[in-house]
Formats: sequence, structure tokens, C-alpha cells
Amino acid sequence: MLHPDRSSNSRMTHYQAVLLLCFLGVSYSLQNSDYAEKQPNIIYILSDDLGHSDVGFTNGFVETPNLNRLAKEGVVLTQNYVQQVCSPTRGALMSGRYPIHTGLQHEVIYPGEPWGLPLDETIIPQVLKEYNYSTHAVGKWHMGMHKWAFTPLYRGFDDFFGYYLGGQNYDSHRNEKGLDLRSDYFDENGKFVDELRWDLDGRYSAELYSERSVELINGLKSQENPFFIYLAYQSVHAPHMVPQRYIDQYSSHITDEKERVFAAMVSSMDEGIGNITKALEYTGLADNTIIVFSSDNGGNVNCVGKVTSSNYPYRGGKRALYEGGVRSPSFIWARNRLSPSRSDAMIHVTDWLPTFWSLASLQGKLKPNNPIKTKPLDGVDQWLAISENLPSNRTEFVINIDPKPVMCGHRVPHAGLRWKEWKLIIGQGGPPSGWYPAPGLSDLDQNPCGPHDSYIELYNIIEDPSETRNVSDKFPDIVKMLTDKIRAYNATAVPLGNKKKDPASNPKYFNYTWMPWLDMVPEVPVEPETYSLTKELWLDGNQLSEEDIEFSRDACFASDADVNSVEF
Repeated sequence: MLHPDRSSNSRMTHYQAVLLLCFLGVSYSLQNSDYAEKQPNIIYILSDDLGHSDVGFTNGFVETPNLNRLAKEGVVLTQNYVQQVCSPTRGALMSGRYPIHTGLQHEVIYPGEPWGLPLDETIIPQVLKEYNYSTHAVGKWHMGMHKWAFTPLYRGFDDFFGYYLGGQNYDSHRNEKGLDLRSDYFDENGKFVDELRWDLDGRYSAELYSERSVELINGLKSQENPFFIYLAYQSVHAPHMVPQRYIDQYSSHITDEKERVFAAMVSSMDEGIGNITKALEYTGLADNTIIVFSSDNGGNVNCVGKVTSSNYPYRGGKRALYEGGVRSPSFIWARNRLSPSRSDAMIHVTDWLPTFWSLASLQGKLKPNNPIKTKPLDGVDQWLAISENLPSNRTEFVINIDPKPVMCGHRVPHAGLRWKEWKLIIGQGGPPSGWYPAPGLSDLDQNPCGPHDSYIELYNIIEDPSETRNVSDKFPDIVKMLTDKIRAYNATAVPLGNKKKDPASNPKYFNYTWMPWLDMVPEVPVEPETYSLTKELWLDGNQLSEEDIEFSRDACFASDADVNSVEF
């Protein structure tokens, strides 16, 4: 199992920095020692398909006063990385392991496909429950639902309100005519209850998920034990729709209708987050609560017809290995644990499990109720890097290794690795591969496709975060070293978990609801998707064909008719 580079120089940097902080007596955590000895409540908020320039605290065009305030009072994470699409990000977050190690490295889990995050993975709520946390999930799941065992309450959550699939109508809560909105809980006798919420037809999902989170916080006021809330908004995933009252606030300064709708969707989520923070203040829980905000991947800027999201100044977007696909607008807020600042520490989505574990255990002072067994983690504890503004506790991470092409994305096997300031992409980094300015910045050069003529791409991300200068020909030794690292990681990759859609999953068989069908009908073996987990050939500097380049260009200009076929 490969782990991030922890060189003696890296350790010495941390050690010296900690000694210096202690000597000077300016450690912020020491100023708040009362809270350093308390287990914090943790709320992790995950937006869906939110671009870097889609929020105010990154100088985006959308009005997000509540997110702006939390970011200003907290630590803005300038290098917080996620995966390029949603199921892999969610699996990596929950397991602390790269998608190449869980079988989630290719595409997403589409409706009716009988696979998910493997059951032998220990995930965040299971870890936190061993430290007496109550655990609550709200919103989008998208980590498997073909059997009950893959659903939230069977994976460590105490209750769940939301949907199992990857996308749906925001008001009817249906996908392919099947309802997928439910309240899952254990009744007073400990019996599992899956309550389908027909009564909420017509209610906008962002408002429902915010209201549920407020309800949870109000109910947890008198609880002695700490809590963990995983709030995964549907916003701003397609289809783009939102109540008119949010659209009206943009009527005077955004002229394009689709751009107004998109901005309004972000504002709806922001309003909900404001209500959640008000509930924390009202209940007196704010002082001991940590909030992390992130997106699951970059904004969706291809195969969408009209582009309304923006990852500018970063390149590409959802499905791409470029920064716009994997660098998330993020912050962490903790009033009595963190001083307002910006952190340039390199953080990967796999780091949150060990970081939350460290916080729950008070940096190892508390022992779990039962021994916690996990597979080797790819994530590392980043609390010291964040709280003391120290260098990251990692120097590298795998962006992804995918041996198969994806819809609206790369046509050849591709891989990406970040090491220190360097980033290597083998195959295709996109599409999307262009730079998409936010509405109102149309004077900038918008290149919807970008270059696709290089099989090997090397960028210095510190000097060139927009990935405009491929310097692979100037640093062949760096290319070779990083290629060797990718080879080593690829040798540890497990087979893809993807399986083809099972016709037995059709919601028409279950009163037009989405249900874990394999626990309800005789299971028919479903063959895994065919693939070839190539170990060597495609890493040896092949060149893109003219057909590959042309396909990449075409993928940037998909029609509106293509939108509903993507990730639904």
C-alpha cells in the first residue's frame, strides 16, 4: 500500500514549526484550551457540481452572504482536492481511500446498477460512533442502493433523509418516474423503517434538506454526546430548477434566464446554510461545532447545452483531471478552534476521515469503545496543518487512474498525479479542457475545448494553477519520476466495481419507487462491465489519434438533448 511521501524534511518542517509556535506562545489552539479538550460536533456540507467561481468567497458572481461569512470567519482551503465526479468523491470521503482502491475509479453509479462502495470498507460514521457520536445523513447518498446493506443506516448512520440515487427532479423527487425520497430511521423497538415521502411532492429539495438539518440541530440541543451531520445537497446538479423567489433577486443584473436560474439555485443553498448556522447559534451549539464546506467535483461545463457554472481561472470542470474538475471551493469553520486565515496546504478528500477521527479521539487521548478496523488509509490527519497553518501532512495524491473512456469525458485511458508543485496527466486531462469565465466576465477569452494534442502533460501548479503551459518536454526527469509513481499506484488498483443496469430494478415493479431490489426479488447474476486493467502499455507515452482529438472537440458541444443522459 502506497502512502503519501513523508520525508524526513517534511517531518522536520512540522516539528520545527510546532516548536516555534509553542515557544512564541501564539498557538491559537492553546488560546482555546477549553475547547481543545472537548469532542467537537462536526457538520460536513457537500454541494453537488459547484464550480470554483460559483460562490462569493472565491470572488464568484453569485451572492452567497452566508457562505462568505463562514469562509471569512474560518479557514479558506485553497488547495482542497476532490475527485472529478460524484460517486468516487463520496466513496473517497467516507472511506478515506482512493477510488482505485475501492473500485470506484470509473464513472458513477447509475440508476439500476447493482454495485456500490464495498461493504468491507469502514466509513466515517462507523468510526465516529465508536467515540459516542450520533450520526445523521441528509440529502444525496449515491454510494449504492441495490441492497439494504449499502444504504446509510446499515453503514453507521442513525437516520437518513434524502435520496439514494445520483440525481432527480428537485420538486417531484422522481427519477425515471420512480420516487426516491425517504426518511430512514430505527423505531423505538430498534426496527428499521424506510418511509417513502410521497407527502413532500412539490417541495424543493434544498429547502427540505436545510429544514431537516435545522430540525436535527434543534433536537440535539440537549444531547450530551457530540454529533456528526453529513449534509449532501442536491444543489446545483442538473436539472436546473428553483423556486421563483430566488430567481427574482437576480432579475436586475443577470440577463440570461439560465444563468439566473443557476445563480438562484446557489442562493437557495446559501440561504439554507444560513438557517443552519442560526440554529447552531440559537441552541448554543455553535461554539463547539466544526463546519466543513466543499463541492463533490468541479462545475459541469460540458454536455450541458448552456454553460452556467464556472471554474475560472482553473481549467476544465466536472469529469476532467484539470484543476477545474478536482479543486473545490472549500473552507472549514470552527469558532473556538481556528483563527480566520487561508491555508495553502494540499488536502485531499480522503484526508477527512482520519482528520475527523483525530478530532473525535482528541488526538488519540480517547480510546474507541471497540477496536476500529480499516483497510490501509490513503488519507492523512490534516488538523495540525489547518489549525496551525503548517505545511500539508502530504506531498502527493493520486488524482485518478481510469482504464476506460467516459461519456462526455476522456476517450483513452488516463491517469493523473499531484506531487509537490508538479502535476502529471497521462492520456487526456479532459474534456472539458477549456477555461469558462463566469457570467459577467465575457470579455475574458473563453476557450470551450482547449488543446487536446498532447498525451503527456506536466504543469507546475504553484506557478501555473490555470494549467496553460505544458512543460513536459522541458522536465523529462520529472515526467519519468511521476510516471513511475503512477505505475506503482496502478499496481495497487483493484478491478472496477461497475456493473450493467439490472432490468429488475425498474421502479414500476415497486409501485413506482426506487427500492433495494436485490433484497426483494430473486437475484440474477449480473456480469461486471468488461474492461482491461492495463498495467503498462498506455503509460509508455502513446500519442492521441486524430479521432481522439476530434471526439474531444465534439464532446464540448453536446446538445441540450444529451443532458438528461448524463449521470441520471
